[in-house]
Amino acid sequence: MNRKRLIWVPLIIFAVLALVSIIGLTRPNDPTIRSHLIGEALPDFALPASQAGKPGLATADFRQGRPRLLNVFASWCVPCAAEAPQLRQLAEAGVPIDAIAIRDRPADTARFLARYGDPYARIADDKDSSVQLALGSSGVPETFVIDGKGVIRHQHIGDIRPEDVPGILSALQAAQ
Repeated sequence: MNRKRLIWVPLIIFAVLALVSIIGLTRPNDPTIRSHLIGEALPDFALPASQAGKPGLATADFRQGRPRLLNVFASWCVPCAAEAPQLRQLAEAGVPIDAIAIRDRPADTARFLARYGDPYARIADDKDSSVQLALGSSGVPETFVIDGKGVIRHQHIGDIRPEDVPGILSALQAAQ
């Protein structure tokens, strides 16, 4: 009888570990993964363009006097597709949005943009995630509000949902 009960021990241990992992992955607003650069200037970078017909992206692009969004995304990212309607809504409202495509192939990024829309003024290619990591970004998607002097004012971790749009607009207004 004891031997039959022992068979369940590994399954119970696995279930507990799986539950802990799922809880940890579904809490994107955990403050331990926030960028340490909020309130600081963007790190210096210059990335090449990801898409023909669109410029690349550099730190200087964020020092033009007007707040902008910086969206970190990838074509292979399912939540990135989920936030596409909200990014289009923000762009249609006149919000300037730039993007960094992470560890992506330009052809895959082009297919993603053709399918979900392209709200971006600039799209940079960060093949090795070096700029993403320098920003303190821990995954995709993430969106940063950058003020007109190039200072990071707000970080939104995870996909932008309809209920998040007013907060993003408020953060942009505060960054004026």
